[in-house]
Amino acid sequence: MSVEAFRSQIATLTAELAGRPLDADLQAWLNAQHGAGSATYAALMASCQEGVAAGWLCDREGGGIKYGRIFKPAEDLQGFSVDVVDMKDIAGPHHVHPMGEIDLIMPLEGDALFDGHPQGWLVCPPGSAHRPTVSQGRALVLYLLPQGQIQFTR
Repeated sequence: MSVEAFRSQIATLTAELAGRPLDADLQAWLNAQHGAGSATYAALMASCQEGVAAGWLCDREGGGIKYGRIFKPAEDLQGFSVDVVDMKDIAGPHHVHPMGEIDLIMPLEGDALFDGHPQGWLVCPPGSAHRPTVSQGRALVLYLLPQGQIQFTR
């Protein structure tokens, strides 16, 4: 899996997200159309695992979390940025999603949960905030942020 092929995968997905509100309806749709057990989920998880193994995903580490922004917001990604984190039984830094956040939860070890959610998609609406937490194991989490907007709090 190359960086370019991964970008193409993400662009195909984000094309389906263009103009949709980040809300519970989108979360339900993502889980129905591209959730755990789907070809999209399997392909994205395999790509993320390959990217981590190759060193171009999660290429930074801080506070016990491996992370990295692989793509800045771009027109071909419908204005989304793309980040991937590798977390194991840990809470990350508190932050706010000014325009919302779309998360793909991919457990790697145990029955890992992200903010209490199992494998699949989680959509955080605009203005939401959290301290991202992986419990009960290890997971990769792919983040799509509209316009790359995130505000870390103290």
